[in-house]
Amino acid sequence: SKTRAVRVRPEYPLTRTTAENRKLMPPEFFQIDALDLAPRLLGKFLRKDNVVLRITEVEAYRPNDSACHGRFGITPRTAPVFGPGGHAYVYLCYGLHMMLNIVADKEGVGAAVLIRSCSPVAGLETIQERRGQKTDKPVLLNGPGKVGQALGLSTEWSHHPLYSPGGLELLDGGEEVEKVMVGPRVGIDYALPE
Repeated sequence: SKTRAVRVRPEYPLTRTTAENRKLMPPEFFQIDALDLAPRLLGKFLRKDNVVLRITEVEAYRPNDSACHGRFGITPRTAPVFGPGGHAYVYLCYGLHMMLNIVADKEGVGAAVLIRSCSPVAGLETIQERRGQKTDKPVLLNGPGKVGQALGLSTEWSHHPLYSPGGLELLDGGEEVEKVMVGPRVGIDYALPE
């Protein structure tokens, strides 16, 4: 339903492919309601430096949502969430984790989609280095803090346009996700229904 914020993920595993020859998502891709953008982000690639991640889980936040950072208006910290759509909003959570959100909708709306989980596609050594995880085991990026760490993000990436070449980019994943699982968001039990 469009009246509540949600967490979405694919109902089936995504096929791993490469990010080579993938197109940047155009600015208009992001210029929609956060609840509509959230499922469309599944399967897309995030690329920064040699690291490529496939988005596997997201959470939508809309302006009237009591868990949305933009609910109290524009502040120096929350200014990026007010657009335009397609820009990054990166914030520090609990003084530890860099959280990546993709701004949705038109400029001034104050909506975004949190990237909750990704699967590594390229740059595994860099990811392991950034996460302090030298292992032959699969690298799990099953939390937004792990995603931010794998990409080497800081708050300086806020306002960065994900549709422009260079830096942090959002690329077409080449696979449309047809079935998604929808559930409650994680760790925000205090949030009221919209």
